[in-house]
Amino acid sequence: MSPALTKLVAAVCLAEVCTMVGVFTFPALLPRFMEAWALTNTQAGWISGVYFAAYALAAPVLVSLTDRMDARRVYMAGAAANVAACAGFALLADGFWAALVFRALGGAALAGTYMPGLRVLVDRVSPQVRPRVVPLYTACFSLGTAGSYAASAAVADWAGWRAAFVLAAGAAAVAVVLMLALKPRAPEANPTPTRLLDFRPVLRNRPAMGYVLGYAVHMWELFAFRSWVVAFLAFAAALPGAAAHADGLLAPSAVATLGALVAFGCSLAGAEVATRLGRGRLVMAYMAISAATAFAIGPAAGASYPVVAVVMLLYAGFIQLDSAALTTGAVEHAEEGRRGATLAVHSLVGFLAAFVGPLVMGVVLDAAGGAEPGRAAWGWAFASVGVVGLLGPLAMAWGLRGRLSR
Repeated sequence: MSPALTKLVAAVCLAEVCTMVGVFTFPALLPRFMEAWALTNTQAGWISGVYFAAYALAAPVLVSLTDRMDARRVYMAGAAANVAACAGFALLADGFWAALVFRALGGAALAGTYMPGLRVLVDRVSPQVRPRVVPLYTACFSLGTAGSYAASAAVADWAGWRAAFVLAAGAAAVAVVLMLALKPRAPEANPTPTRLLDFRPVLRNRPAMGYVLGYAVHMWELFAFRSWVVAFLAFAAALPGAAAHADGLLAPSAVATLGALVAFGCSLAGAEVATRLGRGRLVMAYMAISAATAFAIGPAAGASYPVVAVVMLLYAGFIQLDSAALTTGAVEHAEEGRRGATLAVHSLVGFLAAFVGPLVMGVVLDAAGGAEPGRAAWGWAFASVGVVGLLGPLAMAWGLRGRLSR
């Protein structure tokens, strides 16, 4: 890449990581909140999931706007809302309802930065470069996740959970500054303009919808995992004989951080291999591997804690193999002038699934284990994620019938 292109990609990816600092602060500190606020598993699932429900509701408008104005403007508004959400949580959250409100605001703010950030990048690079930079940008979501887990745990241990949210607000403010430094650029012209929220042309685009539905399955699985991984590892660390191993790099929050870093590498590698060997077929294989691993977590919970930690690291990587490839596929199959609308549908469907996944997992835990779920309850919870994961290859096969190499 040229120096100018490298600088552009670095700035947009760094801004993405900055806006991600607050995304997983609540899940990273979930055991503390459950104890301090006496939350049920279902309530915890609501607080984790509402973030992505709000994202899904805001995304159709905010991402579609990038077909009509410079995505950079949408991004700056979203990053500013992120500052308000994190600062509000830090200053005012004191229980279930306040947490629900500020996490919802944070989710809507993310809708103004994640996919609009991709448009900021895509609108400023040539079509030949897109298959390389889109996976890098989407993989940075995992890099931001790692930073969110690590920074949240470290700052909370040092200065309390409110300070962790203050840090997230400051990081989002940095993203605003990074966007301000970029030159304005108008979006590509739409040869057949439609109304802002008219998604019918996108819904008729069967290949793109195959990737959209596959992305929904991926997001259900990914965010169920990321919302509950620290709580599950804390459960495993509390089992007899496990405490001696559950510190340092094997501490629950550290494993979650390492898992996100593993996911970053797997997302890039998975997209690269899929581009070379056939995106459709490879994505289906990735999904099958990930779903199979979800079913294995229940039996693994009875093993030693280091084994449990390794299994969760593997699962973190397997889940993310298809992530960048799915978004790249949606971008590549989008019709000219409707890339923003396609990404809006992609976000809406995907993040609705991201909302439901953590919530359903919490409901399963309450139904199978109550306030203190045991190994069987956790096994059922992850098995429910695996069942959904098996729907991914079916969605892809429907959308890409006759063109699975693309």
